[in-house]
Amino acid sequence: MRIGELADRTNTPRRLLRYYEEQGLIVADRTPNGYRDYDAATVDRVLQVRGLLDAGLPTRIIKQILPCLDKPRAIHFPDATPEMLATLEQERDRMTQRVQCLTRNRDAIEEYLTAVRAKRAEPATPTGG
Repeated sequence: MRIGELADRTNTPRRLLRYYEEQGLIVADRTPNGYRDYDAATVDRVLQVRGLLDAGLPTRIIKQILPCLDKPRAIHFPDATPEMLATLEQERDRMTQRVQCLTRNRDAIEEYLTAVRAKRAEPATPTGG
């Protein structure tokens, strides 16, 4: 598939797909006229990359663990170095902190929305005059 179709299927801007390719996160073949040609598995790879980026992993870490992804959304890294494991543990802990912060913020917004909706649902009190 060409870059436009990959962009549409992954909801990822073409420019970002080119960046992923420059970083070695995805690979494209080239057609005789020079167009990029991606295989169907690249859709899942882009979604993996985006998910890992959204989780806060830097591209240098993603690039290291991508070769260990032997199927969509499953990570297998049997020969992990102690440094890699420490880095991934730090990233996991940082993600956990982000999840907790996001959960607190979501709950605060939900409380606010509940209070506003309850206030709007109250019958209007007549004003004296």
